[in-house]
Amino acid sequence: MKLFGVSVVIVVVATAVSLSDSVAAFATAHGGSHKLSNTALRVTGFEDELGAQKPLGFWDPLSVCDGADQARFDELRYVEIKHGRVAMLAIVGHMVTSAGVRWPGSIGGVSYSNIPAGLAAFERLPTSGLAAIFVAIGFLEVLVMKDSKGVAQYPGDLRNGLFQWSATPEEQLEKRAIELNNGRAAQM
Repeated sequence: MKLFGVSVVIVVVATAVSLSDSVAAFATAHGGSHKLSNTALRVTGFEDELGAQKPLGFWDPLSVCDGADQARFDELRYVEIKHGRVAMLAIVGHMVTSAGVRWPGSIGGVSYSNIPAGLAAFERLPTSGLAAIFVAIGFLEVLVMKDSKGVAQYPGDLRNGLFQWSATPEEQLEKRAIELNNGRAAQM
């Protein structure tokens, strides 16, 4: 059975996973106690980092930063920023294709105009087209989207010395916080 061109099974599974994540986010550590879990009380040394904002502050429900040094935290922050950027691009891509905008041409012999928006695209996208997408993503991941010159000023800085910000340090910090929060929202 299909709902808006998507298998109902996919919709049900995606909804169940989303709901279980939502419930887990508010579950207590000992199943029913109304006390704060030890993750909320734990001090990790990263409470003043960019992204530790009200109302949650520094939130590490899986304790991945327990015992972590600054280098490990920066690695995790880089991954968070990268995933946020991908999610923001995916949201924009979905909005654009849902509005009916398509690239000219084709992929794997199928015209872009014949590929629907959203998850329904996987039903029309040929295997060769999907492979081309994965190759393009792999190319970007391995060769382009990295600090190739070792001049990054912060995690996620991929300018490689090519661009300079004319903003003050306070404005740069604000813009970085906005990007981080927008990426978090897009991932939701």
